[in-house]
Amino acid sequence: MKDLATLEKQLLAPSQDLISDMQTLDGDILLLGVGGKMGPSLAVLAKQALIAAGKDNAVIGVSRFSDSSLQQDLESQGVQTIKADLLDNEQLESLPAVKNVIFMAGTKFGTTGKESFTWAMNAYLPGKVAEKFRNSKIVVFSTGNVYPFVPVYSGGATEETTPGPVGEYAQSCLGRERMFEHFSNLYQIPTLIYRLNYAIDFKYGVLLEIAKSVLEGKEIDLSTGHVNVIWQGDANEYALRAFKFCESPPRKLNITGPETVSIRWAAEEFGKIFNKKPLFVNEEQPTALLNNASTAHQLFGYPKVSLKAMIEVLTIWLSSGGDTINKPTHFQERKGAF
Repeated sequence: MKDLATLEKQLLAPSQDLISDMQTLDGDILLLGVGGKMGPSLAVLAKQALIAAGKDNAVIGVSRFSDSSLQQDLESQGVQTIKADLLDNEQLESLPAVKNVIFMAGTKFGTTGKESFTWAMNAYLPGKVAEKFRNSKIVVFSTGNVYPFVPVYSGGATEETTPGPVGEYAQSCLGRERMFEHFSNLYQIPTLIYRLNYAIDFKYGVLLEIAKSVLEGKEIDLSTGHVNVIWQGDANEYALRAFKFCESPPRKLNITGPETVSIRWAAEEFGKIFNKKPLFVNEEQPTALLNNASTAHQLFGYPKVSLKAMIEVLTIWLSSGGDTINKPTHFQERKGAF
């Protein structure tokens, strides 16, 4: 069995498809909000792919970097870093003009009670960023939360589905999209709206939460009984490869795996592996927050890491004592209160 470091390195390495796309990328890459859950691995992946492609384009990560060790780790792996508060006009304006921007800044958890800050980060800041980087290509991280709940048999909301965000977090995320859409139309900024749910990693995500609940004998709420998931490495690759599909007006693209995953089934799969019987509460509701990412799969191909592989990898990770991040996804939330 591979050790954890080897396993992580293997599953987060750039694919040949990504390397080929990086060979044609013109200009540096700037990641705004690199300090979040996906940002560090995305930045490192971008740098690895560029090196493999024989390119010397810079990858620059911007964050408040409240954890200085993260900044040091990124720098050690070839990612340039800038410590900045994006809501500060002077600091935002001081950022370098870069041809390729990935906007990942935003807030989700703790929305309840801090609604005004949520709107400032998720809807006000995007307008400022779009003004600043009006001469760049911009890939905008968004979320499937902008969609309404749909029947579990529907195959998920498509890019043509009319938004129906539930709760202030989801509403502010639609605000983010509208701001980038407005400025894309105003300045002809090539933009892609990247609607993601839910990314899975060794250290966090829906499947990890289910696995830990089974392992620890905790009850699993089946009210939201179905989800979509995608391996974080695949989601990162799609984000980098999305630069070639930026356009004005912005293109909207759902990003997730191909399956509508049953929470009950996933828990029972972990139960077989851990030799533990899952504990369930409540019954599956007929609707869920689901994305149909068939267009992304047509553009990029199916994710490299399959659902069964994710389950196996997470089992190895937990059984071997791999560390985890205590940031629950709250995928069960049906009223939009984060």
